[in-house]
Order: sequence, then structure tokens, then C-alpha cells
Amino acid sequence: MASKAFLEKQERAIPVQQDVDILSAAARLAGEDLCSIADLSSGEVRAILKLGHDIKVNPREYRHALDAKQMVLMFEKASLRTRLSFETGINTLGGNAVFFDHTNSPLGERESIADVARNVERWVDIIVLRTYAHDTITEMAANSRVPVVNALSDFEHPCQALADFMTLDEHFGNVAGLNFTYVGDGNNVCHSLMLTGAQLGVNVTVATPRGYSPDIEIVTRSREICEENKCRLTLVQDPQAAAEGADAIYTDVCVSMGYEHESTKRAPIFRPFQVNEALMQRASGNAVFMHCLPARRNAEVTDAVLDGPQSIVFDQAENRMHAQKALLLLLLGGLANVASFQSKG
Repeated sequence: MASKAFLEKQERAIPVQQDVDILSAAARLAGEDLCSIADLSSGEVRAILKLGHDIKVNPREYRHALDAKQMVLMFEKASLRTRLSFETGINTLGGNAVFFDHTNSPLGERESIADVARNVERWVDIIVLRTYAHDTITEMAANSRVPVVNALSDFEHPCQALADFMTLDEHFGNVAGLNFTYVGDGNNVCHSLMLTGAQLGVNVTVATPRGYSPDIEIVTRSREICEENKCRLTLVQDPQAAAEGADAIYTDVCVSMGYEHESTKRAPIFRPFQVNEALMQRASGNAVFMHCLPARRNAEVTDAVLDGPQSIVFDQAENRMHAQKALLLLLLGGLANVASFQSKG
């Protein structure tokens, strides 16, 4: 449920420019893929978030927007938030979800990914993939005539980042100029947060241990986007310095799925990067704590922080559904079926 403060903020908002931005994004994104946040322009990222906020406040207006649309979820990895938020999301828009479990049979093993794409595109309107290799996402997109969405790969997690910055919108209003700090492994979640922050004009600081910094291509692209949006990306190896004055501190597990064999090696390396009460005290007075979940309690974050008053982790989890509903609507042209947008099209 949206908070009272957020509802009041939405009631005071002036919707004219919002509708213009959303319609422009809808025209460009219809039928497109989302493999990476870098596939989106800054305006399109803002439009997804704005539409997500409106869907959250006014869900009834959108409940038939994707009538009869079919979505397949093809997952090589276990999931709670991603699967349920996509399934409930399209169901409440009038569409239908089919889940295809690939945890025991990786995509491309039984038949080529290209052949899978050429079959599946004839039955469904959109393909949502949760995979190990990012190449699986891009190869499916290259061979499919229907949109393909990256619901997590070893390189990016764009849907998570969209929900995260939607959540920051709720708490801070316009996120441009915020100081956002990520502490931990320079992994797929970190990559998408860097790109999304850059698209929205957020100052992003990433603190990682030596040897665990984010991918250089993502760093380079994020800094290019930062230049366009007058913000900055800073990479450091000192979590204490990174936390100074932060408006949001974010962490993730230090051992992602697929790297379990490195657990013993990584534990002592990442111990100084734990988000605890002492680290949070270095942040600004109104700072929030964020985590994509699932969390390893008292490993990368203490119970006191995860369950404390600064934590907004479950707001993030809820907003996965709203942000993804907005994304599905734009990729599938669903705004044509929403009364409030029909007169503006």
C-alpha cells in the first residue's frame, strides 16, 4: 500500500508534463527489449518511474490494460520477488503469466536459444528471463520478435534498479542530486544501480574491496551518462569514507548465485564492508538503508539496520511489482487501453 504522505504528494503533483513524458516513452519503447538499463534514455527511465507511481496510486485505471496478453517467465535461478512481482503484476493488468522452470535445464542446453525464441514468440507477447549468463538474454532478444526483459543476469538486474529508484522517489521526491552509496560486491545489481543513478542525475559512490570493483565497461558508460546529467560516479575502497553524508546506503550479498564456491574466500574480505549501525551513523540524518534481498542477516548487514527505522527494503520489494507493471505497459503498448491516456495520444 502507498503511504499517506506519498498519496498526498501525488495529489499535489501536476500531471501534464508527466503524461507528455510517458507518451513519448511509450511510442519509443513499444515492442523493444530491456536487456540493460543502458537500453533506456534518461527520459525513458523517468517515464517508467512516473508511470509506476501512478499505477501504484490508481491501480483500477490499469486493470484491463493488458487484457489477453501472455507473458512467459523462463528462470534458471530461484526467485521469490522477481517471479511473484511479475506474475501478480501482469495478472492485475488483465494479462496472464506462464512460468517455465529452467533451474535444472539451462536455456540452450536442450535446444539452441535461437530455436527457443522462434518457438516461444509464436505463443506469447513478451519473454522474461532470469539467467546466469547475460549472453542468454541478448541472444534471446536478437532472435525474438516479441520483447525480451532481463529479470536478472550475471551482468545486470535492471528491474531491481528501477524499483529501487522508484522507492527513493517516494522518500525524497526528485532524486536528482541525491548522494547514493553502494557498499559491497561490484556485481550485477551494482551495475544497474550505477547506470540508473547516472540516468537520473544521482551522485553514486561505490565502495568495494580491491579486486571486486564493478565492470570497467559499465563504469565507463555510467560516467558518460553522468556527464550528460551533471552528476558523478566515484569508486573507492573505503566503506567508511563512502558512507559520509550519504542519503541512501545500499548493499547486497557478497556471494551471488553462481559464486557459492567462493563463500569461504569472500567472507573475511567483505567483513569490513558490513553495513551496521556505526556505518549508518556516518550517513546524513535522514538517510535510508536499502537491500535488494534476500539478505544474509548479520553478514553484509546487521539485524539492527535491516529491521531498523531507516530500512526501506520492503518498500523496494513492493515496488518491484509497480515498476514492472509500468515497464510491461510500455513494452506492450498497453497505454492505448487506459482511459486517462486515450485522449492524450
